Amino acid sequence: MRADKSLSPFEIRLYLHYRIVHGIRIALAFIFTFLLVRLFSIPEGTWPLITLVVIMGPISFWGNVAPRAFERIGGTILGAALGLVALRLELFSLPLMLVWCAVAMFLCGWLTLGKKPYQALLIGITLAVVVGAPAGDMDTALWRGGDVILGSLLAMLFTGIWPQRAFLHWRIQLAHCVTAYNRVYQAALSPNLLERPRLDRHLQQLLNNVVKMRGLITPASKETRIQKSVFEAIQTINRNLVCMLELQINAHWATRASHYVMLNAQTLRETQQMTQQTLLTIAHALYEGNPQPVMANTGKLNDIVAELRQLMNEQQGDTVAETPIHGYVWLSMETARQLELLSHLICRAFAQIKKDGANDFVAGFDSAKIKSMILIKDKMSITGNGFIPERSGSRRRRRNGVSSDGLKYHGDKRNVYPLAVA
Repeated sequence: MRADKSLSPFEIRLYLHYRIVHGIRIALAFIFTFLLVRLFSIPEGTWPLITLVVIMGPISFWGNVAPRAFERIGGTILGAALGLVALRLELFSLPLMLVWCAVAMFLCGWLTLGKKPYQALLIGITLAVVVGAPAGDMDTALWRGGDVILGSLLAMLFTGIWPQRAFLHWRIQLAHCVTAYNRVYQAALSPNLLERPRLDRHLQQLLNNVVKMRGLITPASKETRIQKSVFEAIQTINRNLVCMLELQINAHWATRASHYVMLNAQTLRETQQMTQQTLLTIAHALYEGNPQPVMANTGKLNDIVAELRQLMNEQQGDTVAETPIHGYVWLSMETARQLELLSHLICRAFAQIKKDGANDFVAGFDSAKIKSMILIKDKMSITGNGFIPERSGSRRRRRNGVSSDGLKYHGDKRNVYPLAVA
């Protein structure tokens, strides 16, 4: 099944209830494994069941289960080998066997803090399982190690039957976040409201949903081999959009006079409608699997500035706070830039899946520009005081507009404009 396929309503509903599907899968896998153990009278038959639950229980996506199973098999083989040596040494000298186990556990503890902690942990667990057999009982030790490998293979087998794809789940969650953002955007900036709506709970829920998507990045990247930096950049843009929306709402409802001026700005209203249309286009493309880049409409900037200046001049008799107006316009432009980057990054992700369409995508955009979109160490996040680096400990030198890794850096001078769907 292609990860970039169009999603049917049934698949969308299935992934929305993935916890129920995951529970049913584990229940059936446990029952079939139990029957298999009883049917063939497998010695030490509890270990395949334990391994099955340990591998399938915490995670449900194929991008997580397969690497976890291979790590468990590798850790089991090495731990079983160390345990068999320990059992053999016990026949000659118990102190020597204890020294051997101490060295093995030191290796386990040292590797646990490395790149593959789960595999290192399995070395120690399997060693404990094997040496728990009676002294010199090699058959029991071998059966226990083999049962763990059998449970790992069965976990991969049951997960591979109609597997849940983290990338598809990520697409659905991202589309839902974009759609929810559009609803809050429309409700907050509607011209039909007389007072500011109470949307704090909705904004917090939207931000929580964005944060939950981070758990899908690693398995989705493993399934599709899309660069993890692309997912990280999209994650950052989603968070920025939510934070900017809250600031935009504050600016929109700051004062009565400035709010009245912005309501009468027709070009600003058109920009809002274009932003809403862009959000719907991105959400629809995520469901259909055929995203198109969103390009900037440079002609709208001068029109908005000129109209707002004219409206503020007409309100000379009233005290009009210009700061909320300028802040709202700047946030609108920054939202446009973030949506443009979001559409390009989504196109890049799908282009890596569609090998046939990758050349067309790259031909339409400068490669240096695409690379600059996924500079994760330079990505910015919104706070109440403006933009700050997401990773405060990251320091990078930039010389003549080029970052330390050789990629072009646009800095703060990049022009941002309202969006128009290409």
